[in-house]
Amino acid sequence: MTPGARIQAAIDLVDQILMSWQSQKRIPADKLLENYFKSHRYVGSKDRGSISELVYWVLRHKAALEWWLDRLNQRMHGRCYVFAAVVLRKEYNPTSILSIPKDSQFSPPPFDEYETKMIAELTRHDIEHPEMPDHVRLNYPEWMDARLHESFPTEFDEELRALNEQATTDLRVNTLKTTREDLLAALKEEGFECKPTEMSGVGIRLDKRGPIFTSATFKKGHFEVQDEGSQTVAQLVQAEPGMRIIDFCAGAGGKTLAIAAAMKNKGRILAWDTSEKRLLQIAPRIRRAGVDNIQTHVITSENDAFIKRHKATADRVLVDAPCSGSGTWRRNPDLKWRFTDTDLAEVTALQKNILASASRLVKVGGRLIYATCSILNDENERQVDELLKLGNNFKVVCAEKMWDKKGAQEETSNSNDGVSFFATTPHQDGVDGFFAAVLERVRD
Repeated sequence: MTPGARIQAAIDLVDQILMSWQSQKRIPADKLLENYFKSHRYVGSKDRGSISELVYWVLRHKAALEWWLDRLNQRMHGRCYVFAAVVLRKEYNPTSILSIPKDSQFSPPPFDEYETKMIAELTRHDIEHPEMPDHVRLNYPEWMDARLHESFPTEFDEELRALNEQATTDLRVNTLKTTREDLLAALKEEGFECKPTEMSGVGIRLDKRGPIFTSATFKKGHFEVQDEGSQTVAQLVQAEPGMRIIDFCAGAGGKTLAIAAAMKNKGRILAWDTSEKRLLQIAPRIRRAGVDNIQTHVITSENDAFIKRHKATADRVLVDAPCSGSGTWRRNPDLKWRFTDTDLAEVTALQKNILASASRLVKVGGRLIYATCSILNDENERQVDELLKLGNNFKVVCAEKMWDKKGAQEETSNSNDGVSFFATTPHQDGVDGFFAAVLERVRD
């Protein structure tokens, strides 16, 4: 494809995303891109990569782009977003940009007088401007301003900038089938540039994006793609062979599979979720990984009567709760624009109910691990505080004494002195934003 054809494809996709938001369907951007490329199979892999990168750049910088378009009296549609992005990325010189509509029959229509003026003006600027307020300059929803400043009282700019960068690609080694050393060697032999992760002892990070799912090692079940922060949350469960573990919100099973590997296929994992579609995604992954100690079950809600049958039976209960996903903005930049303050109120109410229900499943001496991929205190520390207010059946185990963020697990503390939770951010740790609290049941 010519540069103009790729830009037109990006324009079409941005328009689809904007229309999805306006219709209240709020379809995830990655799903819209997947559908677009399925219906345009002639688009090669390099072109798909280029188009996707441009679309995601627009989504990452949506607030700043809108500020410029409003300042220059331009319309808020895909064509203006994309061409403003093309100019502000400094990818082309002004002359090259103006020639884009002429490079093929699939290129965008010629620029009108106002668009030409917009391009000329934007070439004189960078994406940021001194007059921009924080939420525009750093590209986050204005309604989150106070909450984000609470989450990041220091290094605010650095934290938000890191959340706006492109995410890394991390792999979790399936230790049921191979070792990290052997997998590193096999991947390098296939041409992938990679290295061990620092926090996770079973992680590998690719130096650059590549067709990892075509790897022979993937087909053999030697790894799963999983952010290093997510791997570390799964390791905080401290699963051991023979345990009975409940993954209360299993989703597509990333952490479930990590726990199964830690258990060496011995014991039992009950993987529950309210979405049958999500749980069905686990089945082929289980087969590929060679796991046979996972039993899935669809629950109707966090109050399903089925849950009561398992009261006080679990050594570990993992609650990887539904959340804002704000810690994953690097991967899902559209999520910050699709998620509203109304959604936050609904999801925090759901988190509270899930925690109350899941806490019943932990036996005395067992542990409840509450985790989110959120950076908002409303979804993290406050939810743990709310659970502890329900009674004195749990104590908080200091997560930092379990995991020092350098890959070394330590003995847990029996004291609540110096209690702290586990938290990661892209700026501090180079991984997605995660939160985890470990709660031990001390009495019935």
